[in-house]
Amino acid sequence: MLTGVLWLAVHYSIGAGAGEMPHPLETWSMRLHGLAAFGGLFVFGVLSASHVTRGWLLTKQDDWTGQRKTGIALCVLAFLLALTGYLLYYFAPESLRPALGWFHSAAGLAMGVLIGFHQRDKHAV
Repeated sequence: MLTGVLWLAVHYSIGAGAGEMPHPLETWSMRLHGLAAFGGLFVFGVLSASHVTRGWLLTKQDDWTGQRKTGIALCVLAFLLALTGYLLYYFAPESLRPALGWFHSAAGLAMGVLIGFHQRDKHAV
């Protein structure tokens, strides 16, 4: 998420104006964001195999409904981030790219906030 925020900051503060080339930091921050995305997908796979399945059983037994709701929302956001990131990189037509980019950014920021709520729910119970 931090790499995405870095790209947004570079793109919208010191990035290129109309008709100009992108700032070099913009290119490197996007490359770093792509690398972080591979790591994020790996971590999500590990969490899906262990934490999510175990957590699903625990929340059912102990009625940790807040934990379950935020966990489901995090899984949905992870899917949407992977999908929109893939679309932006490979398939997005220029007409949809800005809207898809804003959706991807909002989903990434929402995930960052939701992780805090998910951890809070865990400690509240």
